Amino acid sequence: MNRNTAAPVLHPDLEREIREALVSIRFGTVTLVVQDGRVIQLDKSEKIRLAGPTFRDGGGI
Repeated sequence: MNRNTAAPVLHPDLEREIREALVSIRFGTVTLVVQDGRVIQLDKSEKIRLAGPTFRDGGGI
């Protein structure tokens, strides 16, 4: 297996997008899709926690 020992260099725009995704999410996941050593996609999936008696009792929806 060929391992690249040099530290990866992120394009400033990509680094900014990753940081924005991380700081804007409270609960959920941020996933990077990589092909041939390059990030080709960033997915952000956010969970929304519903709290309170209306939602717990099923009367809210």
